[in-house]
Amino acid sequence: MICNNERDLEGLKAAGRVVGMTIAEMRSKLEPGMTTAELDAIGAEFLTRHGAVSAPIKTYDFPGSTCISVNEEVAHGIPGRRVIRAGDLVNIDVSAELNGYYGDAGVSFQLPPVTDRLTRLCQSAEETMMAVIMSLRAGMKVNEIGRRMELEASKRGYQVIRNLCSHGIGKSLHDKPHEILPFYEPRITTVLKEGQVITVEPFLSTGAQYVDQQSDGWTLTVPDNSRVAQFEHTIIVTSGEPIILTSA
Repeated sequence: MICNNERDLEGLKAAGRVVGMTIAEMRSKLEPGMTTAELDAIGAEFLTRHGAVSAPIKTYDFPGSTCISVNEEVAHGIPGRRVIRAGDLVNIDVSAELNGYYGDAGVSFQLPPVTDRLTRLCQSAEETMMAVIMSLRAGMKVNEIGRRMELEASKRGYQVIRNLCSHGIGKSLHDKPHEILPFYEPRITTVLKEGQVITVEPFLSTGAQYVDQQSDGWTLTVPDNSRVAQFEHTIIVTSGEPIILTSA
């Protein structure tokens, strides 16, 4: 989507704000011993209270209002009976539609007691996301996102998950470009446009470079004992500093 008027800007800001607030609400209410279904219910109630609709349900009939992934799970974790325990690495990914506009964001964090290994991983994933976001400008090639994402991850000692991508968004959950690769692909020649709405979501890994889909058809997991952290914002590309839409 290209945002080129005040109505679109306000609609995108409102949707993004609800997404950011939902993640903050879920994170603040999460306690060890809670199931992922119970955590999802907190998010579902918050979205409903603010007039928003779960985008995964609306778009893909996903079996949950939000995606909650724990430890070996990296993305698209289905809320259910899994108990979240002290020390677990948790990813909350929320996307929602509000009045025809979509927002999408995610965070990874470890429940106490925290370890240096996972604290550093999550911090590095957030730093990578922000470094990439703040470097983007209209007129840059789309493949520059992947180049910078991979570079920032490598500088911090991590791999990127190569089969999980950022994407366009706006008036649908996935818009053009449908896949923004997390590594440099020289054959991609498209450029970022003024007002273009995209997500930036690096997945940083301590080992694995690819994730595997499980038999439930949704959950993506690492094939080894590595761990992955994801951070994501929805942004609007401009000729200057990008507009971040999904801050709480």
